[in-house]
Amino acid sequence: MKLTKLKTNYIARHFIYYDVIDSTQSEIWRLIENNKIVNGTMVACDIQTAGKGTHGRNWITDEHGNIAFSIYIETNCLIEKLNGLTLDIAKILVELLKEDYSIKIDIKEPNDLMINNKKIGGILTESKILGENVKFLVIGIGINTIKMNFEKELEDIATSIKKEYDVNIDREDFISKFCNELEINIKKRVETELEF
Repeated sequence: MKLTKLKTNYIARHFIYYDVIDSTQSEIWRLIENNKIVNGTMVACDIQTAGKGTHGRNWITDEHGNIAFSIYIETNCLIEKLNGLTLDIAKILVELLKEDYSIKIDIKEPNDLMINNKKIGGILTESKILGENVKFLVIGIGINTIKMNFEKELEDIATSIKKEYDVNIDREDFISKFCNELEINIKKRVETELEF
């Protein structure tokens, strides 16, 4: 996978891709712990065996071609500057799918992406907070773009874009455009206003 349409200054400029990994989110945290990470690092994969969802749930990516990635972003800003970020991320994803593929996705606030009341994706936002400042964010995104086979207990609550719309998503293009929009959003939030 290559992100050839990036227009970012730093987000996903350092890009690590795995065919198979336990969790892109866990890998980012391992890189942080080992001091082997730079601002904007993205870890993406094809197959995720122990992906992390919200509330400690698993998000398994077990078929090729779905979207699973995590991004490390240094923010060093007050907590309130990042209020509503997860919902903004959801809105960016929804807008891109609508613009490029005419797909209607609903947001179950703040972090679930839904089609026909079934989940197709989610956002996991984790952070390191020191005092009143958010030092950095780790943002994980998983979207069932092409998954066709769901375990029996998930059939009524989960689905994919391919299953509902029979549309193929260009992963590289989609992820690149998302990164471009995310960097704009983060910049607006964390830039320090000049004092005159």
